[in-house]
Amino acid sequence: QHAADSKYCLRCGHPYDYLAAYVGHLGDYKCPNCGHARPPLDVVAREIELDGLDGASFTLHAPEGAIRIRIALPGLYNVYNAVGAAACCLQLGVGLEEVRRGLESFAAAFGRAEEIAIGDRRMAILLVKNPAGANEVFRTLAAADGSAALDVWIVLNDRIADGRDISWIWDADFETLVPHAGRVVCSGTRAEELALRLKYAGIEPARLEVVPGLEHGLDHALSTANGGPLYALPTYTALLDLREILAARGHAPPFWE
Repeated sequence: QHAADSKYCLRCGHPYDYLAAYVGHLGDYKCPNCGHARPPLDVVAREIELDGLDGASFTLHAPEGAIRIRIALPGLYNVYNAVGAAACCLQLGVGLEEVRRGLESFAAAFGRAEEIAIGDRRMAILLVKNPAGANEVFRTLAAADGSAALDVWIVLNDRIADGRDISWIWDADFETLVPHAGRVVCSGTRAEELALRLKYAGIEPARLEVVPGLEHGLDHALSTANGGPLYALPTYTALLDLREILAARGHAPPFWE
């Protein structure tokens, strides 16, 4: 619960009691002081099945009925996004079947679980920029493939668009990622601080490498001998710079395309 945005009642300031907290502060909450609680749910995802980076399935329950939906985006947080989009469409009068077709035809957007082929390797790009979002990425990667050590490249920048204060990495649960990571390459303007955080999370120094430059870090991360997928976790400005490099090398179109 340390990564929650809202721990205190919006009405009286008393700490909430959570029956369940699923993503950050999203969950079943109630204030024991004034009684403020999560409103009754009209649109709900149930029977959720998370399939690593391949996507997720759930049954959408609404006043109009129930329908099974599979999305090509990973993680519980994307199920939340899908339910939010569905609730909006249903309120506007869109039918359940149209909602299903729309959600199932949606593909990963730039940097949000996007997959790019680089030579004979595949790179999955998952943006991280705050504790709650980073935790969901770590949880998704931890469930991606329990049989193989993950090849991970994390890029931490501290430019204005990222936020100068990088203390948020100490609130993110890197401990969730470490048992599933094989080699971790740290890059970016604050690569050394990132490596320190990972050491505190329990990763062995032999599995940790620091290559601050973005382009050099990319090449180094791709140079691993195992040939499996590379999981790239950049912060916001690193994501933009990475896309420019990939576009210049012919691996991906510019992000505006």
